[in-house]
Amino acid sequence: MTERSGADILVEALCDLGVEVIFGYPGGAVLPIYDAMFRSKRIRHILVRHEQAATHAAEGYARSTGKPGVVLVTSGPGATNAVTGITDALLDSIPMVVITGQVPTALIGTDAFQEADTVGITRHCSKHNYLVKDPAHLGAVVHEAFHIATSGRPGPVVIDIPKDVQVATARYTRPGPIQHKTYRPQVKPDRQAIEAAVDMLAAAERPVLYTGGGIINAGPAASQLLRELVRLTGAPVTSTLMGLGAYPATGPHWLGMLGMHGTYEANMAMNQADLVLAIGSRFDDRVTGRLDAFSPGSRKVHIDIDRSSVNKNVRVDLAVIADAGRALEDMIHVWKARQHPKPDLSEWNRRIDGWRAVRCLDFPEAGSEIMPQRAIRALYEATKDRAPIITTEVGQHQMWAAQHFGFDAPNKWLTSGGLGTMGYGLPAAIGAQLGNPRALVIDIAGEASIQMNIQELATATQYRLPVKIFILNNEYMGMVRQWQELTYSSRYAESYSESLPDFVKLAEAYGWKGIRIETRDQLDGGIADMLAHDGPVLVDCMVSKLTNCFPMIPSGAAHTDMILQANEVSGEMDDEAKALV
Repeated sequence: MTERSGADILVEALCDLGVEVIFGYPGGAVLPIYDAMFRSKRIRHILVRHEQAATHAAEGYARSTGKPGVVLVTSGPGATNAVTGITDALLDSIPMVVITGQVPTALIGTDAFQEADTVGITRHCSKHNYLVKDPAHLGAVVHEAFHIATSGRPGPVVIDIPKDVQVATARYTRPGPIQHKTYRPQVKPDRQAIEAAVDMLAAAERPVLYTGGGIINAGPAASQLLRELVRLTGAPVTSTLMGLGAYPATGPHWLGMLGMHGTYEANMAMNQADLVLAIGSRFDDRVTGRLDAFSPGSRKVHIDIDRSSVNKNVRVDLAVIADAGRALEDMIHVWKARQHPKPDLSEWNRRIDGWRAVRCLDFPEAGSEIMPQRAIRALYEATKDRAPIITTEVGQHQMWAAQHFGFDAPNKWLTSGGLGTMGYGLPAAIGAQLGNPRALVIDIAGEASIQMNIQELATATQYRLPVKIFILNNEYMGMVRQWQELTYSSRYAESYSESLPDFVKLAEAYGWKGIRIETRDQLDGGIADMLAHDGPVLVDCMVSKLTNCFPMIPSGAAHTDMILQANEVSGEMDDEAKALV
């Protein structure tokens, strides 16, 4: 074997790991790597316009394909600009490897030009990170980084490579199967725990399956196994924001999303259940509401591959540490082996039907004005037969999309859940489109969020990506304005978006097609016009300015304290409640 540069070793290792696409932005500290990629021509590089967008694009690629996303940025501001996306991927369990350039090893710690302590900065927002000081170690580090990013609970891993290490030479040996000394996540569930979970489910009179993004991370087979378990048990299913699509929204046992902006039936069923079976979900605050009032009469089973997530927020009666798909598979085998009959849940279903009859997602129309919920439903009806991939920014439009756009399959719903990152949707749509070239990819956006990374319109144009953006334009930072109305006596401090651009002209300036929809009678035609165009399209849909997103649970309140309509809102919250917003 001949020696080669660290940059060539990196590229070779990435090719060995099956990397096809890298999202990045060049700079002085990574020029040897860019030169190696230029000479290799085996990996497609996507030039974004901002490093944060590179990370979100990698997230969209990973979430929609199941493959790890890869990012390449330079030192200093290149690395620090990527921190938001790294943190986003950590909270939402997205497999991603971020390669950062670093100043030469002799200059580390001298405050050299474009130096930053990347390892220190990313220590608490990545699953793991490395500073590579020897090119002989680089190949093994890259392989190990991909193993850590994709196994167990997925997440982002950072590899910081000084410039002199990229230039120095060494031999590259392809490592065998990774057997890390300490990192060995438990994938197969304990048999006795599975049997206990099955017995609890068979005995339950009011069960609820509380599903999360862990099922989607476990692969398409896990979603099919969930559907089989529902068929066998008849148990109703609800989901976190990140788990939408694991069970079909058109399925007969679907309750809708639960939590702060979840459905009345999902939240009431969770409150009244006698068994909560949590699968790949982590009991976060937006789901549980007030902890001491969360599902008070239920026994709780928690299936999760991340041991640290169990008993962190909610105490459970039974923990099953395992991959969600493997646990579901074993539960089905045990259920069938014990020949459990399908439970009689008729009384439970009647109660659920009563909560469904409230029709919590209904909304009033407003003459010719477009209600944002109507816009989402119209978009869903026009596209559902094409199984679109939907990304979102963050805010009211995100919650309306989760409530009113039905998802029947996994990996079709890409959103920022844990961190709530504005500017996520457009670059995530670009990543998803690259990973799924023939898919219809739509970013449902708000006029405020879309401007966080709007420069990525140029990226879609450069790579001829037919991404669609559907802006719900109410001229406000809608969720901020909503909270100000509900908790601060409508003092709209800095939440009105003054000096908005003409989005149609802006789209055209970037080479996109721009469409504006202003009245309800234009809605269907505008959406049809968007779908008829082969290239990228931005739709500026003007919607009701002061519509709030309901139902909702005020921060720190119980599931039984849901607000269904605006007239149920009380006066100002106290200081403690405001602090929880």
